[in-house]
Amino acid sequence: MTTTAVAAQTDLRSQYDRDGWVAAHAVVDEGLMAEARSHVDWLLAKHPGVRPEQLHHHLMTNDPFWVRLISDPRLLDVVEQFIGPDIALFASHYIAKRPHDGQSVLWHQDGSFWPLEPMEVVTLWLAVDDADVENGCLRVLSGTQNQRLLKLDEMERQDDGRNVLGTGIRPSELDESQAVDVILKAGDVEIHHPNIIHGSNANISARWRRGLTIRYIPTSTRIVSEERWAGAFLLRGRAHPNVDNRYHPFPLFVGGEHMPFHDWQAWNEYARSWNATNGFAP
Repeated sequence: MTTTAVAAQTDLRSQYDRDGWVAAHAVVDEGLMAEARSHVDWLLAKHPGVRPEQLHHHLMTNDPFWVRLISDPRLLDVVEQFIGPDIALFASHYIAKRPHDGQSVLWHQDGSFWPLEPMEVVTLWLAVDDADVENGCLRVLSGTQNQRLLKLDEMERQDDGRNVLGTGIRPSELDESQAVDVILKAGDVEIHHPNIIHGSNANISARWRRGLTIRYIPTSTRIVSEERWAGAFLLRGRAHPNVDNRYHPFPLFVGGEHMPFHDWQAWNEYARSWNATNGFAP
């Protein structure tokens, strides 16, 4: 079953509550998406031993373009509809599938992997390229957000080097005939619940399929373990006084060290102001 997932951007929450996911279209402009595509290339050149599906946030904590992208006010305006005005980044990850060689993502629930209490979190899947069936678009099983989160030891190991996670839900435990292909244009976003079952097929096309997952939490959600997740940023609003999440200062662009982007001067000015307001030393 295929859908373009058209939803009115003023009524995103109703479909999300019903289906566990929703898409918003033309959220980010093509100019920024072109820079994001260049950013993937830049990261791959900087980390030549890393597959393009594995460009995790820990490679980008001090990367001003990435922080500028995940904190774009157009994205945060979408996020605020789901988790409120006090917004932090929990984690982020480019899943970039090369032409003819892009790995699949096994069926899974995001929350199974995350040390969050409570599990109040929303994912924005930002299409950096057009994503369709041929190049391995996101697939979702609508309504499965109402199922309990599986534990990792309840899932099946498939560490064959041909998929992104190495772990997935057993196909016998779901009905793949009900899968919805989420077809997106670059600059669209798909928003989904931490319990919804989703995945994607391999990219067998001659085109890239680059996407950026961005996991946003309200500042009332506690990151229980920082062992793999020490990359949090306060992005909008205020930190919660009774939650001890550790947030990083916004990084400044430095020529010769970071990938140049068109509004880096405005970003540096904004980042300095944000850091000062939130108690980070200059």
